[in-house]
Amino acid sequence: MGLGSKGFTLTEMLITCAILGVIFSLGPSILTGITRFTKLNTARIETQRNARDSLGQINRSLRQGSAASVCVSQESGQPPYSSIQFSTVDGRALKFYQINKDLKFVNNGSTTTLAQGLNYIAFSYPRTDDSNIISVSLTFEQDTYQGGVKALQMAIEKVRIMNP
Repeated sequence: MGLGSKGFTLTEMLITCAILGVIFSLGPSILTGITRFTKLNTARIETQRNARDSLGQINRSLRQGSAASVCVSQESGQPPYSSIQFSTVDGRALKFYQINKDLKFVNNGSTTTLAQGLNYIAFSYPRTDDSNIISVSLTFEQDTYQGGVKALQMAIEKVRIMNP
């Protein structure tokens, strides 16, 4: 450009348009990637929190239970071994069970939802010679992006019921 001229040359305009075109074409894919990452990360955090909190509550409660009172069963229409009921040494009647995608907790007749997004829970005896040990397995799922699901399976082996 000359010293007294005003405006832009055709070359400068074409370069500017090309740069803006590249930026606008990459923008949606970058935003989509950020959205996917955020939803996936949120689902991962929620499944880990639900699994950790649920297993902690079940573990603490089972340790206070009486082994002679433990009954592993299933609720109507739910997976096998998805319900456990027992009495604690202080006389409370406790129950953990799955209904659809919810983990329910019953404490002396009062039912609360302990966690949501439960895909599967199972209570079993890993050793046939010791009824004081219960194995707890659970799988949680959370929706992510465009119909995707993030699943997390956690298991506690050998939760010892401290009171025979």
